[in-house]
Amino acid sequence: MAGKLLGLIAGKGDLPRAIAEGARGKGYEVFAIGLQPLVDETLANYVDHFKPVSVGKLGTIIDTLKKSGAKEAVMAGKVPKSLLYEGKIKPDLKAVTFLVKLKDRSDDSILLALVTEFAKEGIRMLDVTEFTSELLAPKALLTEKKLTESEKKDIEFGFAIAKELGRLDIGQTVIVKNLAIMAVEAIEGTDSAIVRGGTLAGPGAVVVKVSKPNQDKRFDYPACGLSTIRAMIEVKARVLALEAEHTLIIQKDEMLLAANAAGISVIGV
Repeated sequence: MAGKLLGLIAGKGDLPRAIAEGARGKGYEVFAIGLQPLVDETLANYVDHFKPVSVGKLGTIIDTLKKSGAKEAVMAGKVPKSLLYEGKIKPDLKAVTFLVKLKDRSDDSILLALVTEFAKEGIRMLDVTEFTSELLAPKALLTEKKLTESEKKDIEFGFAIAKELGRLDIGQTVIVKNLAIMAVEAIEGTDSAIVRGGTLAGPGAVVVKVSKPNQDKRFDYPACGLSTIRAMIEVKARVLALEAEHTLIIQKDEMLLAANAAGISVIGV
């Protein structure tokens, strides 16, 4: 393969497609490894080469990337850690050895170790924002419905809690109502946390999503999209506050259209 080649290790959600489109726009040829059963396989329509591989086959993932000739790669899309505990994946020997060597199973420990593992094989992981900078949330109200004073206070309160949650590497989202935390994101992911917290709060919850204080831009970068709004609609949540310049908005036009239709305020803070 000639020219610039980017490896894309693609998990769940729309972020892999956004990165593929951004990379091809910069002149990269994209070789995507779709992690099954998580990846949306329509990703194949947006890349130059697509190879599905079971999420537990770390050895195959590394060998496939090496054979492609890619020296640079990006990890994008959610890979729920709950898969480790639900018995839904069968790790290969490389993955088992990798997991045994971890000091703990926090997100940062797993992902930093993966970056090191790929580096040993001559593959450098790039920042997600290198291909998605135009998707970063601006500091502005992005929808029609303005915030109430109570909602502004909930955002300020929730922002500080979410930052501490990120510092502890637990999650990056909190659900707030009337200056009380209804739920914090943990292993289940943002959308499930929204449904859980919104169910407890009742109509009118505020969702706050931030980056970690020392966010590594190579992985686990905070992102939201249509599925976030759908989760909020399910529980009648009212506000989505995103850390400006540090949170990605995927399918922005469609997401904001859905938010406006549902009377949801989306704001970059």
